[in-house]
Amino acid sequence: MGYRQRKARRARGLALASEPGGVWSGRMAIFGTLDTLRMQLVRPEHFAVAFAYAAEVLRPGSAAQARIEKIAAGTTGRVELGGGAFALEQAYWTKPRSEGRWESHRTYIDVQLVMAGEELMEVADTARLTLAEDLTPGKDLIFYQPFGAGSVLRVRAGEAAVFFPADAHLPSLRLGAEPALVRKTVVKVPVFA
Repeated sequence: MGYRQRKARRARGLALASEPGGVWSGRMAIFGTLDTLRMQLVRPEHFAVAFAYAAEVLRPGSAAQARIEKIAAGTTGRVELGGGAFALEQAYWTKPRSEGRWESHRTYIDVQLVMAGEELMEVADTARLTLAEDLTPGKDLIFYQPFGAGSVLRVRAGEAAVFFPADAHLPSLRLGAEPALVRKTVVKVPVFA
């Protein structure tokens, strides 16, 4: 990463992994099973609460799994996890790409875990996108103009994707022509100070 890219990231409030408080290692979002994610994260201890909760969500018969199974499609519930982290438990029908919106976050890192169903998610470096709407600081949400050159992830039940502040993402997309029901939780992990 060159000087200008590092300077631009710092200007957006993003530390690099090589700097004090850095969370990521210069690569884009990571995805896979929880074990894979633990091995790839620069500081997995920062995600301990998120991974403990995610493991509970995937454990058959757990209270967290039962709670998410009962959520009506189109609704979201919030669960406080401690240490500033929280989870947004949700159920929804996947949507066509044309209905999606690119987004990113400055204050929280997303750990998006699919409990049931599967969806496509796209990811791209925020530096490649054009800002559409910045709802910060009131809400940790930044929207971008449509963008057609993102990398596509297929996330199945039991898999997760981790999106850092430099990762614009376009989640909840359907695989084919028909929508599919997805039950998922998005764990919001605070970015290091």
